[in-house]
Amino acid sequence: MTHLLWRTEKAAARYALYALWQRFKCYFNKYFKFNIATRSYKGSTMKRRYFIVLLALFLMPFTAEAFTGSGCGGDCNQCHALEKRDAERILKKLAPAGVITGVKLSPVGGLWQVDMDVNGQRGIYYIDFGKKHVLLGQSIRIIPIEDAGKPPEKKVNFSKLPLTDAIVLGPKKAAKKVAVFTDPDCPYCRKFHEEMKQLLAKRNDVAFYIFLRPLAMHKDAYKKAQAVLCEKSLTLLDDAFSGKPLPEPSCSKERVDKNIALADSLGFSGTPMIVRDDGTVMPGYIAADRLSAWIDKKK
Repeated sequence: MTHLLWRTEKAAARYALYALWQRFKCYFNKYFKFNIATRSYKGSTMKRRYFIVLLALFLMPFTAEAFTGSGCGGDCNQCHALEKRDAERILKKLAPAGVITGVKLSPVGGLWQVDMDVNGQRGIYYIDFGKKHVLLGQSIRIIPIEDAGKPPEKKVNFSKLPLTDAIVLGPKKAAKKVAVFTDPDCPYCRKFHEEMKQLLAKRNDVAFYIFLRPLAMHKDAYKKAQAVLCEKSLTLLDDAFSGKPLPEPSCSKERVDKNIALADSLGFSGTPMIVRDDGTVMPGYIAADRLSAWIDKKK
């Protein structure tokens, strides 16, 4: 009986829709001279405009629902999902020792942000919705389009930086001090290391205070940073950025961990990060001539 009633109600609903459609066709044929069946139009230009506006208003609720709210244009979680176990499977080869601490939508559409802890270091990875590509988040800055091209506004308290813990590249009594957070296995850091040396060949009023901050994505960088910091040697620093072999570390991990904690406290998730003596932060690689002008606050 229930089944029969359901079929009856369904048939009644279909008939009601059919009747509504017939009245709709009749109305447009009568008032706008538009035959829906043959798609022919015989009305005036003014009536044609009224017809287009009315048709748009009629379709608006359907198009609105198709692109907002219940569809993928609204909540992406309704159409896409990334479980923690799927993220672990995808990132296993990149970070076999990593432990995923969070999975969420990234600020940019079409990507998942995966937070990971690798040997006590925080790492960020991005996985596309198709689960076919991985972006290494440490070297990526995500900014709104309206901020593109603007100089970074981030500042830190330069006087709070423990400069005595850093390796000094340049004259220790230089008038202008610049702090650099860098990674020996970061390609842009290696390029920037050469730019610093080029600048120092032309100027003796600048000193760079190097804080080695190995990123989780570079599996050998931690040990290299440890070996250099144990000796606080400029020779070993150059060797590290040149890719030369380094001796085994002769001290504990405390100095490296301290630099990592310092960088994290300042919100520095990537390298290189350059800090001027007035606290202004410049993220990323910069050529020697531009670096010189930036230090002098000309750019």
